Amino acid sequence: MAATMKGAISFGLLHVPVSLHTATQDNDIRFNQLCREDGSRVKYKKVCAKCGKEVSTQDIVKGFEIEPGKYVTLTDEDFEKAKVQKDKTIHILHFADIHDIRPIFFDKTYHAVPEAGGDKAYELLRRCMLEEHTVAIAKGVIGQSEHLLALIPTDTGILAETLFFSDEVKAIPKEPAKPELSEQEISMGKTIIGSMKEAFEPAKYHDEYRQRLWEIIQAKANNQEITAAPEAPSANIINMMDALQQMVEQAQSKGKDTPPKKPRSRKKASAS
Repeated sequence: MAATMKGAISFGLLHVPVSLHTATQDNDIRFNQLCREDGSRVKYKKVCAKCGKEVSTQDIVKGFEIEPGKYVTLTDEDFEKAKVQKDKTIHILHFADIHDIRPIFFDKTYHAVPEAGGDKAYELLRRCMLEEHTVAIAKGVIGQSEHLLALIPTDTGILAETLFFSDEVKAIPKEPAKPELSEQEISMGKTIIGSMKEAFEPAKYHDEYRQRLWEIIQAKANNQEITAAPEAPSANIINMMDALQQMVEQAQSKGKDTPPKKPRSRKKASAS
């Protein structure tokens, strides 16, 4: 797997050589646009809005619109000048509790992998953060942009999570109303949640839409008849208290039918 970036983590006087590798992938099914008449690929041309001529890639420059119709153009050299000095260094600014970072700030995840000569310093950083239940807040340049990062220790390595800057996070458009709830409603709600609580196992969940779409593609490719997916049954809208009571009864009934589980030894939680 090719590295997205090769550099180092700057940790006090320590310099930890690392490379960043993307930790997730997009499995969406990609489609090409075709001409309805003969099935040929549809192509796009980059055309000058003024003269109508096609413009080649080498004749295209980047411009920022400062007012309608007026642009400041930038070259590759301008972008290079904008980069900060810690170009290939992930500079740790400070350490923090993972719970201090609201989930809305998380953007993209990378595996931070130690490079030659960095194993011991890498393990020192990983283990100390893990045992102190902290993450490192850092800055670094990935591609042409400076990113705010959270370095998160796991049982096997360190994740580098890019974070949105505060001015990139939108406020909630409308504060939800917070109507009064009775103790009975809260108690019933907690009972339902408790009955549905189980460990998160990622392998249990699948993108059913993508799977169904792939089946349709394969069936069409083999000239098979396509069967439409069955519609989900419509839910009857009932009173909230009636719904809660019904769900609590179902949860209690389920609990009676299920033999009690043996208590498991608790492991120390870690950020992963």
